[in-house]
Amino acid sequence: MAKTKKSENITKKAVNPSSNALYLLEVFLIDGPITEKFAAENPVVSRTIEIKGSNTLADLHKIIFKAFDRQDEHMYEFQVGGSRPQDPNARRYCIKQAFSSSDFTPAPTGDVSSTSIASLGLSIDDAFGYWFDFGDDWWHQINVINIKDLVQSGKYPRITQRVGASPPQYTDFE
Repeated sequence: MAKTKKSENITKKAVNPSSNALYLLEVFLIDGPITEKFAAENPVVSRTIEIKGSNTLADLHKIIFKAFDRQDEHMYEFQVGGSRPQDPNARRYCIKQAFSSSDFTPAPTGDVSSTSIASLGLSIDDAFGYWFDFGDDWWHQINVINIKDLVQSGKYPRITQRVGASPPQYTDFE
């Protein structure tokens, strides 16, 4: 994987990046109900996303949903601060419906609709998890590639690169 070029407007290991910062995230599909044929034809499935620090985790979910061409909404959560996706020690951020569910142990850390990207304390080279559809279990790893102090004008969040095809949201294994 190519490293991004370092420049003076990149925050190296930011402690409190501004809500005006721009995050470059690479989202990899790491597990889910895909066929062997699809996996052979698409050994890497990833999307690169630019998102502002002021955007919320709910905004990040929406752009990932769009980036992977999904049609039906389901429950989801982000896992931040662990050593890998599915780390039981990670902080978990969920939609409000998950807070009322007794199935979630330990309790979620926060609500995706009120948690900004900047508030997560992310740094370049950090990775965190995104779990979509608690029945089909689509697992993603999100890598923080870059954090820029200054955001150029434009609409965010946005998809800047696609690698591999999007798998069908529901696979027919027959």
